[in-house]
This record gives sequence, C-alpha cells and structure tokens, in this order.
Amino acid sequence: MTETRTEDAALKTSWLPMVSLFLAQVLMWFNVAALPISLGGMVEDFGVPPTIASSTIVVYGLAVAALVMTGAKLGQRVGWVLIFRVVIVLFAGSSVMMILAPTVAWAIAGQAAAGAAAAIIVPALVALIAENYRGSQQATAIGALGSARAISGVSAFLIGGTLGTLVGWRPVFMIVLGIAVVVFILSFTLRGDRGNASIRIDLVAALLIGAAIVLLSLGFNNLNTWGALAATEGAPFSVFGLSPAPLFIVVGIMLGQGFFLWTRRRMANGRVPLIDLSIIDSPRERAAVYAMFIVVALEACVNFSIPLYIQIVQGRTPFDTSLAMMPFNLTVFITATLVVRFYKRYPPRTIGVFGFILTTVALVWLSIVVNNNWETFPTILGLFVFGVGQGALVTLVFNVLVTAAPAELAGDVGSLRGTTQNLASAVGTAVAGALLVSVLGISVGRAVVEHPELPPSLVAQVNMDDVNFISNDDLREVLEGTDATPEQVDAAVAVNEESRLSTLKIGLLILAGISALAILPASRLPRYKPDEIPDPSPVAAGE
Repeated sequence: MTETRTEDAALKTSWLPMVSLFLAQVLMWFNVAALPISLGGMVEDFGVPPTIASSTIVVYGLAVAALVMTGAKLGQRVGWVLIFRVVIVLFAGSSVMMILAPTVAWAIAGQAAAGAAAAIIVPALVALIAENYRGSQQATAIGALGSARAISGVSAFLIGGTLGTLVGWRPVFMIVLGIAVVVFILSFTLRGDRGNASIRIDLVAALLIGAAIVLLSLGFNNLNTWGALAATEGAPFSVFGLSPAPLFIVVGIMLGQGFFLWTRRRMANGRVPLIDLSIIDSPRERAAVYAMFIVVALEACVNFSIPLYIQIVQGRTPFDTSLAMMPFNLTVFITATLVVRFYKRYPPRTIGVFGFILTTVALVWLSIVVNNNWETFPTILGLFVFGVGQGALVTLVFNVLVTAAPAELAGDVGSLRGTTQNLASAVGTAVAGALLVSVLGISVGRAVVEHPELPPSLVAQVNMDDVNFISNDDLREVLEGTDATPEQVDAAVAVNEESRLSTLKIGLLILAGISALAILPASRLPRYKPDEIPDPSPVAAGE
C-alpha cells in the first residue's frame, strides 16, 4: 500500500523541474559537441596550431573527470539546488569567456571553468531527479538524461556547423549562454534539501582519484602521439626510451587502487568517504558499471572512427558528418526515452543482453556493408540498429544504479556515472585511434604491394607508412612534390581510399567482438520481476 501511494504521488509530480535538468544535460553536451566544430575557427582567430586549440577539449574533459567525485560531496554539503544554481552561473561565465576570448589562453581557461562546473552538474542531475521524482517518473527522467546527450550532439553539429560556416565559431557559445540562462531561471522549480554542513570532504581520496583519472586520461589519449611503448618524437619526455603514455596508465591504475584501499579503510572507521562504495557492493551493481563503461567506450569508438573517415579521408564537412551520423544519434535519442516503457515487461538482465546483441549484430553488419557512400540503406540500417542497442543500454545501466541506491546516495551514483563515462570516452577514443592506426599500417603495406604501378622509389618519397589518415586532396598535394605521374597519383589515391576503408571495416569488426564480450556482464544485471521496483536497501531480496 505504501508503495502504491508513493507511486501515485510520483505520478502527480510536475515535469517542469525535469525541463531544467534536461536542459542542463543539453547544456553540457552541446558545449562538448561544439568544441570540435570550433577548432578551425579558433586556429584561424588565435593563430595557434590545432594541437593548442584542441587543449580546450582536453582541459574540459580532465576537469570533469578529476573533480566529479569531489563535486558530488560538495553538493551534499552545500545542498543540491543551491550548488546547482551556482555552477550554472559558472558555466554561463565560461561561455562568456569563449565569446569574448582575445587569446587561446582565455578559451582554455573558459573550458576549465566549464569542466569544473560540469563536475558538479553531473552528480547534481542524478541527486535532483532522485529528490524530485519517484517510481516510473524517475525511470522516465533518467531516460531523458540519456536522450539529451544524443540530441545535443545532433543539434550542435547542425547549428554549430551552419553558424561556423556562415558567421563564425563564437556565436555557437552564445547558444550555450542562452541555454544556461534558461536553466538558471527554471532551477527555481526544483526542490531539494539544504545540505549537510557536517559532511567533510576527504581531500586525500580527492587527490588520489583526481590524479588517477588525469594520468589515465592523458595516458590513453596520447598512446598514438607519444607512443604505445617506445617514446616517439612527439613525447614530452621518455624514461629509458619508454613512452610516458603507458607509464601514466600504470601509475594511474596504481593510484586508483590506492583510492579504493583508502576509501574502504575510511568507511571501516566510520568516517564519511568521498564516494560510498556500498553503491557497487553487489555483483549486479558492478555489472552495471562494467556495462556502462563498455557501452560508452563503444559509442566513443564509433563516434571517432566514422567521422574520422568521412572528414579526413573523404574530405567532407562537419555538416556532412552530422547528416551521416544522424540515423545513429536520433535513434539513440528516441530509444533512450522510450526504453523505460519496457521496464514493466522485461527485467534489466533481458534488456541488457538484448541490447548488446543488437550492438554486436549492427557492428558486424556495418563492417560488411559500409562503403564510401554513407547514404545507402544498408549503412543507415546498421547505424539505426546500433543506435537502438546503444540508447537502450545507456538508460538501462544508469537506471539500475539509481534504483539500487538510497536517495541520499544519488549524488554518489551521479559521480560514479560521471567518472565512468568520462574515462570510458577517453579510453574508447584512444583505443579506436591506436587500433585504426595499427591496422592502417598493415593495410597500407599490403595495398602498396598489390599496386605494382607504385614503384618503391615513389613510396620512399611519400613515406606512406607515416601518412596516417589523410584526405585524398591532401595526398594529391603531397604527391605534387614528387616525380609521380598522373597514373601513379590516381593509384596512390586509390590506395588511400581502399586502405582506410579496409581499416574502418576491420576496426568495426573488432568493436563487434568487444560488444559480444560485453554480454557477459550484461547477463549479471538484476533479474527483477516485471513491474517490480527494487528495494534500495543494502541487502535486496533475491535477484
């Protein structure tokens, strides 16, 4: 009877507060999606290399990942509604810095501020959903957060690509500022507690996890640039000839282990931890975290691999890329919102396993049918099926964690989600890059052998093993500085297209294998009875 009254009360809750939370999620992801589109404009405006301009992306991601757990505890101490409003103002200030930035240093500082704000917004969204909604409304709200990410990416590419082409990169951040203002105004519809001033932030744990996340992110993101094992010329330093990238990863893992050991010890002594590890005590909750990591990493791999080929090899615009990826992004948006309707019919375990089966089948299918024309029905079908599985999984694993934890630990769930997603995104992008470059070297070597019209002397002049992913136009420009004949230029361009497309196909097939392996953690997700809301106490009954 109590559960029924709670459910009925939840059904009467207004959706207006959720509009604020949804737009806050859109705010963060629109900003993230706008950064890559703005790189060209920043390079031109500030007169800096692309690697310097791309520091805005790196700084934002590192700030979010390193500070999100500390942000969750700060929200519990100050109060979620108050801290939410404060960081929305900070995010608005960061967009003003981007709009008025006189130098690239201002832009980098602006994204550092945006990342620090997002580190608190991420757990705040979960905590405020838990405080404002219950039952089926809570599941729907969680699905809305998952869909906001996809719709933000689509809108940022379309709007940002159009503005960037016709006006410039700065107006894109005027949109970010406008969204922040709307979110701040709507935040007054939210309800939440006043916080607990007695909560103390564990600075040792914050330093351990912050340093671990930064080192892991830098290590994975620079595997290609600095070298996967031996240090390259692009490495900032070397240790006995070894690249700092794998060293950063090893040290990051060690610091992460130190964080867990320290936190368990602190909890055993009855002291408040930076994050309550009871939210991942059971195998079901750990399975949800593993599944979340894999599904976000897969999405990052696909979002890196396909646009890389479209923009770099084919030389098409970001607008063309957004159109090619729209079947995927729109499907994720729709599925993440509607999948909650199946929660009353099927347990999380069934939906999770089925979701990974869909992503596996879709990736295998894409590896077979993908070609230089992205508007074909088979390619669109593959992206559609992958989007269905992706959207269902993103919402599902998040919902499992939220419903399994007490409302007072919702902020901890949010920080765990933020840390997992940011780290998975960094790892997924880095692994995709390292994988594609490695396979590319093999493909290029084989393709050169299969094209006898490309003599060794020409290959030596171009050094095609180091060309990496290069557009056909850029390759033709490179070949103009050699003694290549027009026939040899055409053959080299053919090698460029064939090798890169072959690499993309192999990469998608490998990702399909990873997706298939993810069925194992998905099979350990909860097996609740249909229409059953789990007991969020530490000891849940049955499976």
